[in-house]
Amino acid sequence: MIDVNNESGTPVNEKSLIKLSAFVLQQLRIHPQVDLSILLVDAATMTGYHQKFLHLPGPADVLSFPMDELRVPAEGQPPPIGLLGDVVLCPSEIARRAGKNGRHTADEMDYLLIHGLLHLLGYDHAKPADEAAMFALQDRLFIDWHEAKGRA
Repeated sequence: MIDVNNESGTPVNEKSLIKLSAFVLQQLRIHPQVDLSILLVDAATMTGYHQKFLHLPGPADVLSFPMDELRVPAEGQPPPIGLLGDVVLCPSEIARRAGKNGRHTADEMDYLLIHGLLHLLGYDHAKPADEAAMFALQDRLFIDWHEAKGRA
């Protein structure tokens, strides 16, 4: 089940976030019945989370909180099911950064949701090799999503 809770005060296309999440999880062969929570918050709330959990100042655009540490299954392995975790997005921070990244706000939201989902599945970008792998997958999923939307 994918649950979206918008506490940000900013209108967001919640159905699109659910569809994108389902698409990404399907592409990565994650069981469709995993539990995922997407929380949208204002900048003050995100700043508090960023400080409390990462000890960093200011608002983040996305934070991820994995639960059952599910991973993408190897070929031939069954899809994992359980509690995937929470992705927290800050629409105001995403809108602020979108132009800097050369994307429209909705596209930046999509891109960062994918980023958050990958973190829930154990991907990280602390080391250069891991960063290259994670961002290559993130870029591919982002492109595939937009191509799939174009066919819908």
